[in-house]
Amino acid sequence: MSRLHVESHLVSRIGWLRAAVLGANDGIVSTASLIVGVASAAAPTSQVLVAGIAGLVAGAMSMAAGEYVSVSSQSDTENADLAREREELRTQPEFEREELAQIYVKRGLETGLARQVADQLMARDALAAHAHDELGISEMTTARPIQAALTSAATFSVGAAMPLLMVLVSPASMLVLAVSVASLLFLALLGGIGASAGGANILRATLRVTFWGAFAMALTAGIGALVGTAV
Repeated sequence: MSRLHVESHLVSRIGWLRAAVLGANDGIVSTASLIVGVASAAAPTSQVLVAGIAGLVAGAMSMAAGEYVSVSSQSDTENADLAREREELRTQPEFEREELAQIYVKRGLETGLARQVADQLMARDALAAHAHDELGISEMTTARPIQAALTSAATFSVGAAMPLLMVLVSPASMLVLAVSVASLLFLALLGGIGASAGGANILRATLRVTFWGAFAMALTAGIGALVGTAV
């Protein structure tokens, strides 16, 4: 007796995974950089903490709004393409049938078989067939603005909370060093988790995110020190 073979593909995670990794990474890097920059300007711990909290709230709202607008634009484009395809299927079905068949011919099917496949798929759901094979729109990769916005805001807040926690537990004299080291460790962990969830190379992803995090914090620390000295 045959058994149903069920597969779970990593591409199904691409919508929420991209927003989650981007949000958490940005939360750590931007908040840690802000904290390090303000602390390097010789600001008291209370001011550093206020700056960090303000950065967390502003950043989470910015990430949510940015993701919503960006993914909504993608969704609008997909809907416009689907509306145009729906109208073409209504007004010129034979042309659309042949167009779909030629897609399958280019993929390696014999012309007669390609037309049979196109006929059967269009008989079941013509718009879905053209959306998937002509436009490249599928259920797994379709744009979800609200999901992306909420995921980005939540993961940004979690990421930003990590360097903020270090402000609370670190002595003032060690604040810059403690936040920097802890944030780089958090980034390395995040890079590894994101790579593992997406099936990517863990070492490469970890090194990439850690390098750019270190660069951002070093740059803001230098600017903060210069501003603090000048003031």
